[in-house]
Amino acid sequence: MLTLLSTIVSFLMGGLPKLLDFFQDRGDKKHELALAQLQTERELAMRKLGFEAQERVEAIHTEQIEIQTKSAEKTAIISAQQAEIQAIYAHDVSLNEGTSQWVKNLRASVRPVITYGFFFLLVAIDVALVVHGFMYDISFENMAEHLWDNETQALFASIIAFHFGGRAFGK
Repeated sequence: MLTLLSTIVSFLMGGLPKLLDFFQDRGDKKHELALAQLQTERELAMRKLGFEAQERVEAIHTEQIEIQTKSAEKTAIISAQQAEIQAIYAHDVSLNEGTSQWVKNLRASVRPVITYGFFFLLVAIDVALVVHGFMYDISFENMAEHLWDNETQALFASIIAFHFGGRAFGK
């Protein structure tokens, strides 16, 4: 049960940004619908007054403004993302200023070393338990139950669901 729960939570956490985008998009569409209703009311009022030619000019002008606004919004989002990435890179570069190459290499290797360290620690413990089990004639099923318990399953399921789930939602 813990494995299933942690897998679902980790998978959903990878998709949290898309969920937030969904609610933002929903709010944007609601706003656009309200604007469309106001525009329709305005058009009906203009028709009553006999300003159909002016209405066509206004419609063309409104379409041009909408196109420009959508283009500007997309450009702003892309620019913001680029600026964020550039700021992150600039910060990383500033941390390396004035340090020797081995310090730079050490900084870059922290995450992989910790990841590999914990993986090899798990493998070493499992190998030692398997050897111990064979030395004392413990059945394979019994060893498997102890080596691949609920906590280990939850750990692996969470890691895989988070990484691959986040990548799936990101596409």
